[in-house]
Amino acid sequence: MNSVIIYTDGGCKGNPGPGGWGAVVRCGEVVREISGGELATTNNRMEMRAAIESLATLETRSEVCIFTDSQYLKNGITQWISGWKRKGWLTAAKEPVKNVDLWKRLDALVAQHRVTWKWVKGHAGNADNERCDGLANREIAKLKQPPSKVTPPTKTTTFKNPTPSPALTLQQGNLF
Repeated sequence: MNSVIIYTDGGCKGNPGPGGWGAVVRCGEVVREISGGELATTNNRMEMRAAIESLATLETRSEVCIFTDSQYLKNGITQWISGWKRKGWLTAAKEPVKNVDLWKRLDALVAQHRVTWKWVKGHAGNADNERCDGLANREIAKLKQPPSKVTPPTKTTTFKNPTPSPALTLQQGNLF
């Protein structure tokens, strides 16, 4: 079984507003960065998309450790989701769960692997967390450019380098 380490981050300028997500996916010496964004979204949705998209790159059942600086994401998937499912995707206040579309996708992807979730303090000097933040912010910056200046998505990039180049990104594709 592959052992994979994933760092994720998402952000938004305005909430809602243009948002971006980024992830660093590590399997041995192979490192892949992925990122993307949406014009009208929320911070929480971008945090979730980073985890979803990174798990979606894995082709085989893997042992995965996901580091996130989002308590919403970590607590949602490790503590709250079982109650939401039991209550028909309603909160304790009997309100519909926000972002249920993404929670369902994330839940399905997590079920395909053995996943551990760890919280890491954001903006505290962790290199991979900082890199994810940079990827997310780069995606937001692309969305805020005038339409004629928006750059097309870059191709999948996989590399063996413990210090990834800031110019590399992945829009789609599988890793392992």
